Amino acid sequence: MSARILVVEDEPAIQSLIEVNLLRAGHQVTLAADAEAARAALNEALPDLLLLDWMLPGMSGIDLARRLRSDPRTRGLPIIMLTARAEERDKIEGLEIGADDYVTKPFSPRELMARIKAVLRRNAPQATDDAVELGGLRLDPASHRVAAGDVDVVLGPTEFRLLHYLMTHPERVHSRSHLLDRVWGDHVFVEERTVDVHVRRLRAALEPAARDGLIQTVRGSGYRFSIQ
Repeated sequence: MSARILVVEDEPAIQSLIEVNLLRAGHQVTLAADAEAARAALNEALPDLLLLDWMLPGMSGIDLARRLRSDPRTRGLPIIMLTARAEERDKIEGLEIGADDYVTKPFSPRELMARIKAVLRRNAPQATDDAVELGGLRLDPASHRVAAGDVDVVLGPTEFRLLHYLMTHPERVHSRSHLLDRVWGDHVFVEERTVDVHVRRLRAALEPAARDGLIQTVRGSGYRFSIQ
C-alpha cells in the first residue's frame, strides 16, 4: 500500500536516488532540501514517515527532529535519520531524540527500503501491503479485498481505509478527530460527524457477515475495533 514519505535531504544526487526508489516501490514522495521547506510541507499535511538528513543547511536535522518530538501534532511521526556520522555516540543521540531508526551513508537502496518497510510495519501498519486477519476478518491491501470466511465484504474506498486503520490498531479507542487525521489526512477539513456516517456504512457492510459488532462505539470518546 502506498505510504506518504517526506524526504529531507540537501544533496541532489542522494535525494534523487531516494526518490526514484521510493516511487518504484509505489510510495508517494515529497522532497525538501532544508528544515524550513520540511516544516512547510509538514504544516500542509502529515506524511506516514519522515526521512531526515542529519546535516542540513540552517537548522540541522537533529534539531528539527527534536522540535517535531516536542509538538503534539508530530510527536508520533515515524522518523528515520540519514547521516554520514557513524560513531556510536551520534547514533545514540539520534535515537535518544526519538528517531525510529538510523541509516548511515553510504547506504544501499535495498537496505533503505527494508528499513522503511520495517519502521512502517511497526509505526504505521495501515501504510503497508501486509494483510491483516482479526476477528474473523481478512483484509488484504494489495488486492483491496475484505473477506469474512468465504463471504466477500464490499467496501468503498473510505470504509476500506477506516477498517484497515482500526484493524491495525485494535482494542484502542480512537477519537473522531484522530480518525479524521489518520484516515482522511490532517490536511482535509471535514466535520467530525463525517466519521459517524462512514462508521455506519462500514457496519452495514459487515452486518451480512455478522461482523458489525467488531466496530464498537465508546460513548463520549470515539470508536474501537475489538474482538472481546
